[in-house]
Amino acid sequence: MATQTTDIQNDIRTADDAFENNFRQGNAAAIAELYTNDGMLLPAGSDFVQGKEAIRDFWQGAMNMGIKEAKLDILEVDLQGNWAIERGRYQLSGTDGVVMDQGKYIVIWKQEQGQWKLHRDIWNTNRTA
Repeated sequence: MATQTTDIQNDIRTADDAFENNFRQGNAAAIAELYTNDGMLLPAGSDFVQGKEAIRDFWQGAMNMGIKEAKLDILEVDLQGNWAIERGRYQLSGTDGVVMDQGKYIVIWKQEQGQWKLHRDIWNTNRTA
């Protein structure tokens, strides 16, 4: 069982690395491809954002607001068959590494055609209002 846990942790880290790299490159379309076809964001202060096109537009909007980098720190991955739950911390930075937001997140991952994809993505800032 330990190997399975290590494998899923590595698979999720690889996908998170792709998310981070695509964000740095300003490639919202590539980020959207990391989600399932019916993937969904659950951002604070907003309704559900569902589907790859809407997810692409959401992340493009974040980039247009000046967010240049997303850093994801995995704290835990729990494997449940073809599903996995990731718990972690994030940091969003702008120009010159200025921290724009930081907080915690939960992602429900789903295997789709043999690949782990983000299925449900929710996060909350640690910053006070």
